[in-house]
Amino acid sequence: MSAIDSASRPQDEAPRQRLRAETPPARYWRRWVGDATPFDAPPAAPAITVAVTAPEIAEPANTPDRQTTMDTATTVAKPDRTAASRKSPAPSASKSAPAAASAPSQAEDGGEKPDDQTPYRILVVEDDRGQALFAQSVLHGAGMQAEVQMQSDGVVAAIQRFKPDLVLMDLHMPGQDGMTLTMLIRQLPEYLHLPIVFLTGDPDPERQFEVLESGADDFLNKPIRPRHLIAAVSNRIQRARQRVLPAAPRAQAFNSETGLPTRIAVLNELSDALQQHADGGLFFIEIASALSLRERFGYASFEQLINQAGRQLAQSAAPYPLARLNDNSFLMLARDMDEAGLDAYARRLREGLIQHPFQIRDHEPINLRGAIGYTALSHGFPDTGSALEATERAVLQARLKPSNLAAFEPAQPSDDSPRISLEDGQFELAYQPIVAVTGSGQAQYQVLLRLRQQDGSLLPASQVIPAAETAGGIAQIDHWVLEHALYLLAERQAQGPSIRLFVSQSPRTLARESHAQWLLETLAEHGIEGTSLVIDLRLADALIHSVTLRQFCQRLMPAGVQFCLSQFEPGPEADALLTQLPLGYLRVASRYASAHSDQALRDQLRGIIDRAHKVGLQVIGQQIEDPQAAAAMWMGGIDFIQGNLVQAVGSELGFDFHNAVL
Repeated sequence: MSAIDSASRPQDEAPRQRLRAETPPARYWRRWVGDATPFDAPPAAPAITVAVTAPEIAEPANTPDRQTTMDTATTVAKPDRTAASRKSPAPSASKSAPAAASAPSQAEDGGEKPDDQTPYRILVVEDDRGQALFAQSVLHGAGMQAEVQMQSDGVVAAIQRFKPDLVLMDLHMPGQDGMTLTMLIRQLPEYLHLPIVFLTGDPDPERQFEVLESGADDFLNKPIRPRHLIAAVSNRIQRARQRVLPAAPRAQAFNSETGLPTRIAVLNELSDALQQHADGGLFFIEIASALSLRERFGYASFEQLINQAGRQLAQSAAPYPLARLNDNSFLMLARDMDEAGLDAYARRLREGLIQHPFQIRDHEPINLRGAIGYTALSHGFPDTGSALEATERAVLQARLKPSNLAAFEPAQPSDDSPRISLEDGQFELAYQPIVAVTGSGQAQYQVLLRLRQQDGSLLPASQVIPAAETAGGIAQIDHWVLEHALYLLAERQAQGPSIRLFVSQSPRTLARESHAQWLLETLAEHGIEGTSLVIDLRLADALIHSVTLRQFCQRLMPAGVQFCLSQFEPGPEADALLTQLPLGYLRVASRYASAHSDQALRDQLRGIIDRAHKVGLQVIGQQIEDPQAAAAMWMGGIDFIQGNLVQAVGSELGFDFHNAVL
């Protein structure tokens, strides 16, 4: 690997070390999994590792127990008293904690925060002051709200006042023990389903059985690692909140900034229409030349332009709801519309867009072009993801037509439309290493699809995938790529140290129930470590198919499979995805590779990395071609880089990760 010249490396590494301290430890993604196991400390320098974990286990100043050092891989029962923890004391119980990292943050598409997204509230019932404050500071460090109750006779009153999401209770309490308190709580109907988790050092399995029989939901053995405590508590609360989600009010219907209905609100209406077998149509409107418009006018002016376009489209669509899907596309639902008039309505929407002059400050009025794909609801789509897929396929066709309009037509058995064949052997896989900037022996690669033409030249995935989506063959290709990746993982795992592969998949493929089941069965059949596979999800796809992708992720997470959000650029809805999807990695858009020559871009990159680290994600910088680009990424706090500076895309997996140092 090409290393940055020592002259280009900053002399003072303190800022960089502070940035590393915000980087989550290895396998922090497991916080989303219900059967979370203890986390191992990353192999980086111990001093930096302590700096990472100290804020999470900081002990309040009045705690009598002290220790001089602690490693996150070491089981602990008492709080740490490192210098870092003294500088960053845990918030007191009287102060409200920030929104939980494990709980999804407030959606940015307007409206009040749903009940299931408020910070997690935990009542800690523990008579040992040191242990109680230790647990409280750990939970506070994870963004949860925790209150301590040290007297058994005040537990019920504390529950009624604090209204916790979960009670974390010591088994052995003076006066009434934990089991007696649990049975007392369960006698109150309003607390029949309140999660109660015991924290006990009693190794007797019979005693543990009695704990569960008394009405508790789970027990955790003392001593416990801080991150294990966070994972166990947050996942129990998450499942409890999901159980009551159907009764919760829906998200706010309108975006406070644009005045348009929110994406979630329109998707909810679409779901209702499909369940009720309603007639009508769904329209996918795409603004053309979005990238060139943003480069020409800048991000802020581009946002103003798209908001103007949204208001104009909403006027044309009235009285039907229209919502913004992502940077340059909108979704409109025309429920109960006569399906014979869908084409005429699509023309009306497009004409209203192209004939309207849009004004940007200090520029001449401009006109926008757009492509519209639409589908009739009577095709009988099983879910919103399938209906969205149909309109997306239609808009791909619309781009190629002079009218820029296209209707979705289901494939017929006799359909002779062009298909991309896998039998001819023209598809190939290529690989590019993803290297940790701090050094790591973990071998990991991005899997890239190539199409070899008859003349021997190779087409990249950026040309192959759109053609496959248009031809309806993307699921076949995704399956082929993943099947080969799994074979490679199984082979390398049998030979020695395993590798990790990042594999891109389309939401159209992930929406298929059979695909998820096949993947789970293949992992189990060949004994493949789930953590060796990372599914890449493109931002543009995730913004549209967030519900479908979240369902797929939740199915695969128990097997250890991880997920990466790729081509990331900041924005209200994009930022919300960081906590709405169970991600482990974030790959920034390729344009940030030029951050070293653009101060605004460099500041934006640093903001992305900071936000990602706060919610426990590791960040990858891509298309790094020169030392200056790598230096900018390094100073911004990036975790991994990939690009020709590291190694060009190739057909071999022979990169030396042990000796790769940036």
